[in-house]
Amino acid sequence: MAVPQNKVTKSRRNKRRAHHALEGANPNECSNCGELKRPHHVCPSCGHYDDREVVAMVDEIDLDEEDAA
Repeated sequence: MAVPQNKVTKSRRNKRRAHHALEGANPNECSNCGELKRPHHVCPSCGHYDDREVVAMVDEIDLDEEDAA
């Protein structure tokens, strides 16, 4: 069983973990609407992917008409 010969100091341990930090997101601009979106994903604002519409987006849903009926 592997047992350390000497104590690893906090400084040496933290130096080893210096590259473990999380990286930020890499947003791209949508070619259709210009909004920022995740790479290789459908644009959440317009529903386009690779210059074609893959998700039909609804403009607005009016809930007042359903409540009145």
